[in-house]
Amino acid sequence: MNIEKLFNMQRGLDRYIEEGHNLAGKDLFDQKTLALLVEIGELANETRCFKFWSTKGPSERNVILEEFVDGVHFILSLGIMAGFDQNKPVFKVGAVDQTKQFILVIESVHAFHKEKTKSNYEQLMNRYFALGDLLGFSPDEVEAAYVAKNEVNYERQKSGY
Repeated sequence: MNIEKLFNMQRGLDRYIEEGHNLAGKDLFDQKTLALLVEIGELANETRCFKFWSTKGPSERNVILEEFVDGVHFILSLGIMAGFDQNKPVFKVGAVDQTKQFILVIESVHAFHKEKTKSNYEQLMNRYFALGDLLGFSPDEVEAAYVAKNEVNYERQKSGY
């Protein structure tokens, strides 16, 4: 995965959105953090990994990948805002179970929101990409899905989404 390419694409999308909505110079860190938490929740909902009460299986793989990539957008954007856009994620599993990994990711979001340190950002990025690995996504798959969703996001902005 070419993470520098993704950071550059995200930087361009962020700039496009900020200019289109007259948000240049506004601090959107809290909004982006909340958006990331919502995306993580949507991703968990599609995996259904925590729904012990249900026999229904997870959503289709492509739906889960798209939800995962939505989170990537906000993680990259937060990294750019904090000046940590040179980080490279490590694709290694932290926990052996999806539910535990989701909890680790959410804990990392809160830690980074509280203290915007490089260490906290690295932990967030690594735990999130480890979740992607646990969900069965390769770095190349994530990159391709990110590029595709980035184009969709531009189209949505152009159509008044």
